[in-house]
Amino acid sequence: MTTIYGIKNCDTVRKARKWLEAHAVDYTFHDVRSDGLDKKDLSAWVKSVGWETLLNRRGTTWRQLPDEDKETINEANAIQLMLAQPTLIKRPVLAHNKSIHVGFKPADYEAVFSPNP
Repeated sequence: MTTIYGIKNCDTVRKARKWLEAHAVDYTFHDVRSDGLDKKDLSAWVKSVGWETLLNRRGTTWRQLPDEDKETINEANAIQLMLAQPTLIKRPVLAHNKSIHVGFKPADYEAVFSPNP
């Protein structure tokens, strides 16, 4: 099963979804803003790829955080912030065959979905 997590108006998420559709990959889309995000799922992602990989420090949401939150960031409060403001999560997050992939690059998706020899 393949699930792509993101927000529907994100350009990178749209590119990833187009790639999946062009390559006939059956997937489910989960909008983290409107559908919410489970702490259990987010914690599993953090365990798999690390909170630093998941936390989007380049976006508007991060820039609008109080300096105190940014200066004292650690795994525990990063998880709390991402749960409270899902747009702090780098997008998209692809869950495929029990593995997690963050961001979108066509070459990475090719590797994920290529049949094993």
